[in-house]
Amino acid sequence: MKRRIAIILSDTLQRTGLHYLLSVCFHPAEITCFPAFETFPADNNDTFDYYFITSDTFALNTDYFLSRRNKTVVLVQHNLPADGNSAGVNHLYICSPQETILEQLQQLFAGENANSTAGEDSKGLSARETDVLRLIVTGITNKEIADKLNISLNTVLTHRKNITSKLGIKTVSGLTVYAIMNGIY
Repeated sequence: MKRRIAIILSDTLQRTGLHYLLSVCFHPAEITCFPAFETFPADNNDTFDYYFITSDTFALNTDYFLSRRNKTVVLVQHNLPADGNSAGVNHLYICSPQETILEQLQQLFAGENANSTAGEDSKGLSARETDVLRLIVTGITNKEIADKLNISLNTVLTHRKNITSKLGIKTVSGLTVYAIMNGIY
């Protein structure tokens, strides 16, 4: 099966390197590169099977990519736990060793990294953990979350610990991308 892939990255080195990896290791693939979303033919709705983008591109074009989240791969600069895909969304950790990146891509193309929708279990988060996550990504403090949900500060901290443990995401920016891509926020 020939995959149709769009790489939408402003960084020439990342764009070229990803194009090379995909064309050599996952042949046959029809790969088209774009330096910015503005140069991407977004009106041509589902021409591509996969979209490789940055979190900034995702955030600025949420309307387009949210409905295609199962086909969208967000390139993330920071390293997270070794399993790389524990967030439940399609992330590619570009600071990982080449072997890890290739494994992540293989899992993606094998369908093992499919996203859940917001109505599904969201990686095992409870309803209250989802509520806490929704408030975390708005940028408010733990104390404000406790006040809004009428729970203790210790309960908020426990929920945060459980959320980061279940998702394998430790940063607010990572949690934000997860929440947006899974329809939580």
